[in-house]
Amino acid sequence: MEDKPYTSTVEEKPSSAGITVTIETTTTPSPPTTSGGKQFGHTRQNDSVSSTFSQASAISTSSTNSEKPLIVNEKRLTYQSTCPTIVDLEAQTEEDEYKQKPLGRVRYTIMTIYRRLFTIAFMGNAIAFVIMMIKGATPMDLVNASAVNIAVCGLCRQPLVINALFLIFGSIPRSAPIRIRRLACKVFHFGGVHSGTGVASVVWYIGFAALYTYDFTPSVINTTVLTFVWAVLGFLLSIVIVAYPTFRMRLHDYFELTHRFANWIILVLFWILLILLGAQESSIGHFLLNLPAFWILIVLTVATIHPWLLLRKIEVKPEPLSAHAIRLHFKHTEVVFGQGISVAKHPLKDWHSFACFTDKFDTPDTKFSCIVSKVGDWTKSTINDQPTHLWKRGVPTYGFGYVLRMFPKIIVVTTGSGIGPCLSFIEDANRPDMRVIWQTKSPLKTYGQRTLDLVHRMDSNPVILDTSITGRVDMLPIVLRLFKEFNAEAVCCISNPMMTKKIVHGCEMRGIPAYGPIFDS
Repeated sequence: MEDKPYTSTVEEKPSSAGITVTIETTTTPSPPTTSGGKQFGHTRQNDSVSSTFSQASAISTSSTNSEKPLIVNEKRLTYQSTCPTIVDLEAQTEEDEYKQKPLGRVRYTIMTIYRRLFTIAFMGNAIAFVIMMIKGATPMDLVNASAVNIAVCGLCRQPLVINALFLIFGSIPRSAPIRIRRLACKVFHFGGVHSGTGVASVVWYIGFAALYTYDFTPSVINTTVLTFVWAVLGFLLSIVIVAYPTFRMRLHDYFELTHRFANWIILVLFWILLILLGAQESSIGHFLLNLPAFWILIVLTVATIHPWLLLRKIEVKPEPLSAHAIRLHFKHTEVVFGQGISVAKHPLKDWHSFACFTDKFDTPDTKFSCIVSKVGDWTKSTINDQPTHLWKRGVPTYGFGYVLRMFPKIIVVTTGSGIGPCLSFIEDANRPDMRVIWQTKSPLKTYGQRTLDLVHRMDSNPVILDTSITGRVDMLPIVLRLFKEFNAEAVCCISNPMMTKKIVHGCEMRGIPAYGPIFDS
């Protein structure tokens, strides 16, 4: 007797545009198949929606062993809206046509651009330190060298400096040689310079502290100076210790607080130290005006204070998307493609940075927004409490996505709420043509129809993988296939650290330019 398909309505609700979306599940049992003495049952599920847009495609899953059929559940959803959105496309396992570079693993996983910049910054200082010590450097020479490195380290995190770097490197035209554009896109690895000069500044300062202590002559003023010398060193060491990746990852809140407040304390102590050192000279004014560290300290102090002068409590319009995600709308300023902001619930702690995208396409009463998903205590409370006001500081800052505009065609790969930063592309009139691959759990239920509509603005036929049906899919084969079919020049990946490294390194080892956050901000 033949089994009849059974159809049931799963969900029926209006979209943001007032259009009703009805998802129906049709289950058709198929006869068992015998293979190797075992029976396999296969249930085929088809989800369909009555729509003026009916579009579906699939990336089939094939088995490397033709004798053993691979049974999968196929599910297709189309949504009645201004865009046809394709979901639950199965990954295609096909032969890798790209030849991996012989030393690719060493070059792209060990000697990354970040580590190369760190090595250059630190080793250059180390060589100069040895040479100066051999020639007989004075304590003030070492203070000046330490101040230079501290300034470079600090400026690498100054919003205006970061924006300038991205605007300069991002201005390279698409007509430039691909090699130049590939290197220019690595500008977001400047954190290597930040770390390298930060560690080098401690080495220079240790040399200064050692020389001053060695030549120490007991007196009230000298004892006071010596106290401040070692106090500054103690705070410098604390910053380096908490910045160690393992400590930073496990105790990020302590890292943030130590980094911020130790930096402020060092600035104050350094000012006092220079004044005390100048007090021992015949003319303190002449001493300071002719000391490079004095002028460097002025620049560093202004750079540190500037973002906090723009500290404001701003209005936020929360838009709950689901129990897992929320969209926060802002209207206090304008943002452009590739920019993000830092927000906090308390002005002195727990700051979080989010990439932003324009609201002009679906929420004209606000200017831009960001998507926050539940990944920690702060984001969980944001989703549950839905804040109406948050603190912001500094100016909107460019992120790594901005430089990708120098490529004519790219592949955008993302998972979960990583789609938020990717949506920044929709505003740029000069954005590259792109194909989007988005893997997430229940995209419509979690992020809403309006988010899917915005994704369509990036790619009219996005590849959306619903993990609640397919499970986690290996995205690299899909990326490689679309890269070839689309004739793209680069891959942009925004996901968790593990997935980002897998996609970026997997592409780079095959000679494909690939970029993703390096989680150093």
